Amino acid sequence: MTTKTKKTNGIDVDQLIGTIDAIKADDNLGNFTFKAASTWVDGTYSKGWIQGFTHAGAEDETRTEPFELAGDEPPVLLGENRGPNAVELLLQALAFCYSVGFVANAAAQGIEIESMKYEIEGDIDVHSFLGLEGQRAGFTEIRAKAIVESPNATREQLEELCQYVQDTSPVRDTLANPVPVETSLEVV
Repeated sequence: MTTKTKKTNGIDVDQLIGTIDAIKADDNLGNFTFKAASTWVDGTYSKGWIQGFTHAGAEDETRTEPFELAGDEPPVLLGENRGPNAVELLLQALAFCYSVGFVANAAAQGIEIESMKYEIEGDIDVHSFLGLEGQRAGFTEIRAKAIVESPNATREQLEELCQYVQDTSPVRDTLANPVPVETSLEVV
C-alpha cells in the first residue's frame, strides 16, 4: 500500500518537522556554505553559475547541472540589458527568501496560501559607485510588500506570519546587519 504525502502550499509538513527535529538533535546539520561563481563576458555583462554547496561539512551532489544566471546593466549604466543588474538580483534574493519563509511557515501553521506575491524596490545613488562624491554605494532604503490571499487565515495571523518571516529571513538579516566580506585577488 502506498501512502500519499500530504502537502500544504507545496510543502511536505512532515518532512519540514523532521528536518527541524534532526537539526535540534545535531546542530551541525544546520550548517551550510552556499557558493556562486561568475565570469565576465564583455562590457557590463557577466554569466554566473550556482551549483554545489556544502551541508554539515559534506559536498551536496543533488544538483547535477548548474543554475545559469546572467547579469548586465541597463543602457543608462553602460549595459545592454542582457540580464538584471546585481542590485536587482539582490532584491530578487530577498523576494525569494521571503516567499520560501512565508509558505513554509504558513504550511507548518496549517495556513493555506492561495496566492502570494512580493513586490520589492530599493533606492540607490550611483555617485559613489562611479567614483564621485556621494552617499554610500549600497541601497539607502529597501521596501517590500507582500500580497497574500489565504482561504483559512485571518489578517492578524497573516500579519504575525509576515513579521515572523522578516525576523527569520537569512537574506533580510544579511542586508540589515553588518557581515564581514573578505575579498582576495589571484592574478594569473
